[in-house]
Amino acid sequence: MSTPPIIIKRPVKHSGHHGGAWKVAYADFVTAMMALFIVLWIMNSSKQVQEAVGGYFKDPIGANKVGSAGGAGAEKKEDMQKLKSELEQTVFKQADLAKIKDQIEMTVTPEGLRIELLEAETPTFFNTGRSDPTPQGKELLIAIAHELGKIPNYISIEGHTDSRPYPGGPGGYSNWELSTDRANAARRLMQQSGVRKDQVVQVRGFADQRPRKPENTEDASNRRISVIVRHKKEDADETKGSKPAQGSKPPQESKPGQESKPAQESKPAH
Repeated sequence: MSTPPIIIKRPVKHSGHHGGAWKVAYADFVTAMMALFIVLWIMNSSKQVQEAVGGYFKDPIGANKVGSAGGAGAEKKEDMQKLKSELEQTVFKQADLAKIKDQIEMTVTPEGLRIELLEAETPTFFNTGRSDPTPQGKELLIAIAHELGKIPNYISIEGHTDSRPYPGGPGGYSNWELSTDRANAARRLMQQSGVRKDQVVQVRGFADQRPRKPENTEDASNRRISVIVRHKKEDADETKGSKPAQGSKPPQESKPGQESKPAQESKPAH
């Protein structure tokens, strides 16, 4: 009789779990690859995109307010032309404002985009002799503010009148005060409607010293509000500490007793 085979069973020892260390390493690898791709994308992007991304990390809250109008900020002449076109499309698509588009003039100048609200013989944006905007003036300023609040560029606001003296007479309320008060009223409304608090860097009243039509200083279009969108944020930083050029007239603020020209006779206010 043959001896039955002896089978020896040895217990199999399973190695322990590796743990989750590999997951952490993998996540670090994926994060590093994503960061690399972002850096490569930024290096090959336009200057505007690079500045927009950099602005986000410097000021995330402010950068989030930068919208489509003008992209990451209008700096070059081409950017201002694009901003001008987008503003015109946005503003003029509103039926009420489309009727007065001949009184809204947008021009690209060396200092930026100048938006001018030109009065007609019948008051459109401001009532005669008043500094508070009309309903139509409010509607237009609000529409403009909604768009300008999306870009980082600084803004200046100017008030202008025609040469007809304010009935207040010498020593009283004059065109200086009226032009400045209208510019300030526009600023307040625009800052309530989208323009950021730190976006407006200048509010100036020029009375009748810079007529749009020098050959006819009493023309209604000389009465206007000008909103200037500056090319770059740095431009406004320079204006904060700049002094008026020699021989030039400094921007005027409201000062009691100032007036544009002595009144020969009282005519309707502007």
